[in-house]
Amino acid sequence: MKGHTGRAGPWLILASMLAFWSQPTWAAMPNGATLSALWGVPFAGVLLSIAIFPLVAPAFWHHHFGKIAAAWALVFLVPFAFQFGTAEAFGALVHAMLDEYIPFIILLTALYTVGGGICVRGNLRGTPRLNTAILALGTLLASVMGTTGAAMLLIRPLLRANDNRRHVTHVVVFFIFLVANVGGALSPLGDPPLFLGFLEGVSFFWTTTHLVAPMLFVSGVLLAVFHALDSYYFHRREEVRLPFLDPTPEGAPLGIDGKVNFVLLAAVIALVLMSGLWRPQVTFDVFGTYVALQNVVRDVALIGVTLLSLALTPRAARAGNDFDWAPIEEVAKLFAGIFVTIVPVITILRAGEAGAFAGIVHLVNEPSGEPRDIMYFWATGLLSSFLDNAPTYLVFFNLAGGDARTLMTTGATTLAAISAGAVFMGANTYIGNAPNFMVKAIAQSRGVRMPSFFAYLGWSGAVLLPLFAATGWLFFRH
Repeated sequence: MKGHTGRAGPWLILASMLAFWSQPTWAAMPNGATLSALWGVPFAGVLLSIAIFPLVAPAFWHHHFGKIAAAWALVFLVPFAFQFGTAEAFGALVHAMLDEYIPFIILLTALYTVGGGICVRGNLRGTPRLNTAILALGTLLASVMGTTGAAMLLIRPLLRANDNRRHVTHVVVFFIFLVANVGGALSPLGDPPLFLGFLEGVSFFWTTTHLVAPMLFVSGVLLAVFHALDSYYFHRREEVRLPFLDPTPEGAPLGIDGKVNFVLLAAVIALVLMSGLWRPQVTFDVFGTYVALQNVVRDVALIGVTLLSLALTPRAARAGNDFDWAPIEEVAKLFAGIFVTIVPVITILRAGEAGAFAGIVHLVNEPSGEPRDIMYFWATGLLSSFLDNAPTYLVFFNLAGGDARTLMTTGATTLAAISAGAVFMGANTYIGNAPNFMVKAIAQSRGVRMPSFFAYLGWSGAVLLPLFAATGWLFFRH
């Protein structure tokens, strides 16, 4: 217990300091037009820390990444409090936590816990055909159970199937591309940006009908490239060496432990849908942040689902998955820093032409004001690669007019470009989408040598960027 308290210490200190500084009246964030681009430095600091520390000081990073993320949050909040007042700083922290981070991490934890309680056991063999089939299945499941749920369900069976192979890194990288990102494009359940669009009034099946063609194109090309690459390693690079011991017992029958988690997964899906469909118009003012009743009910119920999964799942299922909390702990700490330091960046972007990032607004619209769909695709996508893709989606959704009914009809190609960019290009970096980090951490815990932050950028630059260029040209040229 003492160790857990020590790791949470920086965030408790941060919250306590701001609570003591706070004033009775809670103010909104300043107008984004008044903020300098320098307020984005702490956010850039978090990203550079994630990229550089694991390379130059891996042991230090492993033990102190939570403290580093908290330090960057303080680098933003303390000067912000001095310039705009402690009420504004505390309000910004509360808004980032209650409106965005806490719902985000509760949903991810529920999916991580439920998915980690389903253990596919048996002697799977990681042939190119089987690996491609698992990636294709995960891509399809991602729009039904979310990218996090599908990734947590299938990453461990995939790693176990390949535990006697020498070259596994490419398998996990393509798993991140497909299952943790591209596969979530067909429904609001698939990826948080699309869920936010659903809450803004976009029809549930709109994304299914309008993104199915680009999603099938991207996933089809990725699966074909993966099969060719995996076949090369399997037949050319690995057949010449003597086979070594397969950790999975020979002849072990296939089966599934922890089936109760399928019911709990259905409950997670139902709760997410409920929060989008049930609108009782009841809100609570928490230090200037308005929290809707349906979101409170959803989050409390998701915590209940998480606890039920822990109570009802047989120990053998979690033991078979080597389940532990390290991956979700890493995501929780790092994304806490990201969600806090991203506040001024998103605020400036929302100021549009009046803000320090006005060049982005000019980039996505013609001088006449007409949208340039291909630039919406790239701008949303590239920012989603480094910012959280959910608020980035909302920024460009509003830049395009913000009216769901209009965007679904006369602005359909623009909305499709924004949606595709936010979902697809979350695969460009480890921080583009939360499941990316979790899959990386799980693979590393199983002994897979995963690429560094910059090495992963090399993979995405070589494989994804040319593919996205073709996708933009084919579907969003307007």
